[in-house]
Amino acid sequence: MNKKTVLAQLEAVIKNEDNWIANLSNASALLNEQLEDINWVGFYLWDENDHQLVLGPFQGKVACIRIDPGKGVCGTSFSRAKSIIVPDVSKFPGHIVCDFRSQSEIVIPLIKNNQVIGVLDVDAPIKNRFNSSDQDFLEEFVELLLKNQE
Repeated sequence: MNKKTVLAQLEAVIKNEDNWIANLSNASALLNEQLEDINWVGFYLWDENDHQLVLGPFQGKVACIRIDPGKGVCGTSFSRAKSIIVPDVSKFPGHIVCDFRSQSEIVIPLIKNNQVIGVLDVDAPIKNRFNSSDQDFLEEFVELLLKNQE
């Protein structure tokens, strides 16, 4: 995967579109096409009324719909406002199993105006799939996505 090409593709797809859900949908599709050795990619969005992360656009098998702050990898990333790489999900305290085939995970918070508004979640069917290079790329991907969401 050429990371610069993927970022350019994202920019081209979202450039003249201000619908957040449409852009998240295409972003998840793009990552699903370009990332190797993954089995799920998508977004969980903060619902201020219910005080939970709620499933947003994604690619993959049926997923958990609601996640409380601080619960699982997504809820922990959300609460800490930090990216998290989990080499082996079976060793993450409180991991929420949505797909038993997922073995490793990376979660990137979506931070807009100093507030976490959701997370990008990527799962892999192999252990140790994600590294700091993946984190840097996905953080840049999310930053570009958020920049367009004015």
